[in-house]
Amino acid sequence: MRGVIELLEVYWARVPPGASPVTVSAPQLRVLYVLERREGINLRQLGAELDAAPSSVSRLCDRLEALGFVRRSSSPASRREVELRLTAQGRAHLDRLRARREERLAAVLARVTPASRARLVEAVEVVRAALVDVQAEAPAPGAERPPDEGTARRTG
Repeated sequence: MRGVIELLEVYWARVPPGASPVTVSAPQLRVLYVLERREGINLRQLGAELDAAPSSVSRLCDRLEALGFVRRSSSPASRREVELRLTAQGRAHLDRLRARREERLAAVLARVTPASRARLVEAVEVVRAALVDVQAEAPAPGAERPPDEGTARRTG
């Protein structure tokens, strides 16, 4: 399993010819994905979502803001709080990245037999369902699970 994951990571990290000259690191990409899902999130919430230190999150956002992918603005609720939003350029970057990855994956899957593709789809659905279950069981980012919750589930 580890070999498959590493192979996909290397494959996704390669920049095909003619791709965007702008590249973002894996942590910066995670920030973009979170901002896409949680429009207007603040730095503290983003840090909890990423499980990262505030200074690290701020530096990631500095770089993304310099690229024109992220915009910071004062919160209407509190001038001391900063909201983070993807810019149109940031959304376009994610769209291009997804399209490029989809094209590359389609090219690879075209080399696989239909029966193997069907087995792969089935396996991916099983993994997707397991991930959904794990996410449903996990505490919210930044929240701590009560100490007896895990033992109550196992013994009860």
